[in-house]
Amino acid sequence: MAVPKYQAFFNPTLQVIKDLGGSASIAELEDDVPRFMQLTDDDIAEMHDERQTRVQYRMAWARTYLKAYGLLDNTERGVWVVTPKGKEVDRVDPREVTRYARNQHRGRQQQSGANELGLDDKPEIPEFPDVVIEQTWRDALVAKLYDLHPQAFERLCQRLLRESGFVQVEVTGRPGDGGIDGVGIVRLGGLLSFPILFQCKRYKGTVGPGEIRDFRGAMIGRAERGLIMTTGTFSRDAKKEATRDGAPLIDLVDGEQLLDKLKELQLGVTVKMIEEVSIVPEWFQNL
Repeated sequence: MAVPKYQAFFNPTLQVIKDLGGSASIAELEDDVPRFMQLTDDDIAEMHDERQTRVQYRMAWARTYLKAYGLLDNTERGVWVVTPKGKEVDRVDPREVTRYARNQHRGRQQQSGANELGLDDKPEIPEFPDVVIEQTWRDALVAKLYDLHPQAFERLCQRLLRESGFVQVEVTGRPGDGGIDGVGIVRLGGLLSFPILFQCKRYKGTVGPGEIRDFRGAMIGRAERGLIMTTGTFSRDAKKEATRDGAPLIDLVDGEQLLDKLKELQLGVTVKMIEEVSIVPEWFQNL
């Protein structure tokens, strides 16, 4: 079966967030919504572009439409929450949500190329300027990462880990090392510390379970935990392999998470906040 259009993700997304207690991270949604919809592994693995799958892409637009309709909201940390209005709704009419959201934004910018039946390979563009801006900086940043020399990308990941609290972060990658690019030490509460081996994959496409197993094999006798960072995505089987019972745990950071982290730490990214000044007439009435 083909990957469903973004409208087909409306109700499953809303239901999954409710099932998870009214809030969910993007990672949780990307695991649970396809499972809820019984999508095949081939559907989930189908790529939209070099850094994200078609399912991830259409799920993102589904969340955007549900937010415009007033059923969902999201925090700066990427957690999606059901609104009071959303709590009162069990199911929505996808056509009504689509029509409402597009009409709501129609006056903001002229629609160009939007596919009324679905997103396919054309930009969704209904008229969500904030989402268009979000997509623009992500596209520019991932293009810059692809332009980096492999060693420069390793140094970037080294800097990211340091800025995230790792200490003694060393890039040690060399041929025949099983894909291990470096090691860092994580400290917890100033009392505990343990080493983590990491791998940096400046990669276009999907990382599969075989690469997870190879990395874990190289970890034996050196560390009990690993980390793989990639500009691409991880397949469902790769995620299962990374957390397989009885095997050393491997944490995974995909391309979208990597971009978010670079933005959060402002590594090669600047974020300008616009000051908005409003007068509060009620305040003066109390003088």
